[in-house]
Amino acid sequence: MTEEESFKVTDRRGSARDSSATDAFPQPPPPAGRPPAGAPSAHPRDTHPAQDGLDLTGVFVMFASSALIHLGEAPDPMTGQSRIDLEQAREAIDILLLLRSKTEGNRTEEESRLLEEILYDLHLRFVRATERPRQS
Repeated sequence: MTEEESFKVTDRRGSARDSSATDAFPQPPPPAGRPPAGAPSAHPRDTHPAQDGLDLTGVFVMFASSALIHLGEAPDPMTGQSRIDLEQAREAIDILLLLRSKTEGNRTEEESRLLEEILYDLHLRFVRATERPRQS
C-alpha cells in the first residue's frame, strides 16, 4: 500500500474527556417539551387526571346528548328537527354502561354521581319512548 492510498484517523474527542463507552455514543437531547430522563415528572402517577382539568364528565355528557337527540328529546343540531331513533339511543346508552364498567374504581366521586344520574334519567326516557305510540 502506498502513502497515497492510506488514510489517517485523528481522535478529536480531546484528551481531557473520559473515554468511557457512554462518551463514545452521546445521548441526544430530549425532545422539546419533555423533561430529560430521570427528571421529576410534572404529573406524578398519583395525581388524578381530574386535577389537571381533564375528566370523564365531557365524555358522559357527549353520549347523553346523543341519546337525548335520538330519543326525540332534543333537536338534531345539524337539521334542527326532532326525530326518534331508538336503536341509536340504545347504542349511546350501552356505551355509557360500558364506560361505567370499564372505569369502575378510576372515577372521581363527582364523575360517578353524574354518570349514575345520567343513566337513570336516560333509562326512564328510553322506557317512555318505547311505550309511546309511534308516529307514521
